[in-house]
Amino acid sequence: MNKLSRPCRMMLLVNPQSGKGQALTLYNNHIQRMLNEAGIQHTLVITERQNHARELVREADLSQWDALVIMSGDGLLFEVINGLLERPDWEEAIQIPLGILPGGSGNALAASIHHYSGAPQVSSEELLVSCGFLMCKGLVSPMDLVCIHLSSCPRVFSFLSLAWGFVADVDIESEKYRHVGSARFTVCTLVRLASLRVYKGKLAYLPATDLPKREEGLRNKKTLHCNNQPPTSVPGRPSTVSPCENTFHNSCHSNNSLKVRKVESTPPRSTNISLSGPSDSLLPPLDKPLPSDWTVVQEEDFVLVLAMYQSHLGEDMMAAPGSTLDEGVIHLFYVRAGISRAALLKMFLAMEKGTHLANNCQHLVHAKVRAFRLEPYTPKGIITVDGEVVEYGPVQAEVHRGLARIITG
Repeated sequence: MNKLSRPCRMMLLVNPQSGKGQALTLYNNHIQRMLNEAGIQHTLVITERQNHARELVREADLSQWDALVIMSGDGLLFEVINGLLERPDWEEAIQIPLGILPGGSGNALAASIHHYSGAPQVSSEELLVSCGFLMCKGLVSPMDLVCIHLSSCPRVFSFLSLAWGFVADVDIESEKYRHVGSARFTVCTLVRLASLRVYKGKLAYLPATDLPKREEGLRNKKTLHCNNQPPTSVPGRPSTVSPCENTFHNSCHSNNSLKVRKVESTPPRSTNISLSGPSDSLLPPLDKPLPSDWTVVQEEDFVLVLAMYQSHLGEDMMAAPGSTLDEGVIHLFYVRAGISRAALLKMFLAMEKGTHLANNCQHLVHAKVRAFRLEPYTPKGIITVDGEVVEYGPVQAEVHRGLARIITG
């Protein structure tokens, strides 16, 4: 297996508030040493507010970096991906290799990357060490992204999931238990089971039958080839923090001193950021009828709707065990009303091992789709994308196969 070319210039974005607020401690205890021993130069950027990472990567001169690595929960990667796709040069920008190190509560993509490597399931610091090792190996794979259209907001791009109903409720309502880490989801699941809600809505999808072929080269893993020249100092950065030439020691700074150079040739970004990114060929406008080859679900009463495009929904929740990084498929799950609390609890317990689909629960339906549309009728509710709350209302989505690149080891 080919190894990471060195030296490699990584921007490492850390959210110090994610999870139990221990991301920086985990970085100091594990990741910094691993990167140093692997000969990977990196610059630490500590995010200070919501959308800080999104704004940073949208304006940054990406030629300074060979990879962008996120150490946080899944929300920070959501910001980075959407920031890259809002750039005028989005086609080039989205090809920069991305990395994920678990530092939050859910850590779904990190758990998925670990699962794809064939390693047995682990959690907490063991998962962090595993993902750090895989990142240092430096193999890069294509990763699907899903474009999501909302009623009155610009479209957003997602790498993990869209949820409505039970899963979204638990994800957001569990914020009050953030101090207990990933156990917050278990606590809130039990609370929500005690008062089970039913949501009315219309669900339709385009079945995944004949998938578009991809060029064979894009389907194979590729070694992350980094710039073999030592990184130059960035204008505006104090000379005392400039990386030293001819050394493999890392360059580590907080974003209080780091000033990332903007792309000089970039014109002002349009206020309509939905113009950036690839076009969606499968989706009609939200207010238009669906094509005849779509399937409309007959039921209108749901406990949950969950669209997944990675294997894991959390460190210990393998929601889509058959998912892979770039299959060009959305795994659409929905649970019909009428399921008992005991059956729903049994389903989630089985999901820890990815065996829930083998339990033949009559209320659980799974379909592989290329696009879907959800129209909630219930006036109040929560819809999440990659664990982030989005506008509540009609929503539709289409998968873009292998649009991004992720470091997988």
